[in-house]
Amino acid sequence: MEPTIASILAESSSLKASLAKDPSFLAAVSAAYRLIEGAVKAGGTVYACGNGGSTCDAMHLCEELVARYKRNRPGVRAMHFMDPSMLTCWGNDVGFDDAFARCAETFCTAKDVLVAISTSGNSRNVLAAVAKAKERGAKVIGLLGKDGGKLAPLCDSSVVVPAQATERIQEAHITVIHIWCELLETVGPVAPAA
Repeated sequence: MEPTIASILAESSSLKASLAKDPSFLAAVSAAYRLIEGAVKAGGTVYACGNGGSTCDAMHLCEELVARYKRNRPGVRAMHFMDPSMLTCWGNDVGFDDAFARCAETFCTAKDVLVAISTSGNSRNVLAAVAKAKERGAKVIGLLGKDGGKLAPLCDSSVVVPAQATERIQEAHITVIHIWCELLETVGPVAPAA
């Protein structure tokens, strides 16, 4: 059992180590952060959506922004598109592929940013949300995996974890989310006064 555990840990850390040395990946994380920072400075809202584990990542991002990451500071306006009553209502009455799009249509404005999370980059309901958010004037960040899929070229900024294993992509995604939170709380608009 221990060799399997060690192998999983080594594989996970190897991916993150390679990303840490990739200038294009670092630039993508930075560019995406600037969009989040811009929305926060403008008094906008950070929205997020995704499926499965990416749902949990979207909720995690919003929790860290509204409550706190490491430091006491003002809350950041953030909301995920995961309300169960709304999703099941729309999914039952209209269809699940449009459920996130309905949220984007209802909430997104030109001051906001949508973080669209998909390990494949091809989730139909996330693609629909991105299209609707852009129609409403919001900026869109893709937090993606593999080759970025259909979502990468549609986003204003795409952070693509170039791995094939969903679990490794998700582990990198949560690290990127924590990086954004760290930046907001240390150099961004909600950093405590020195």
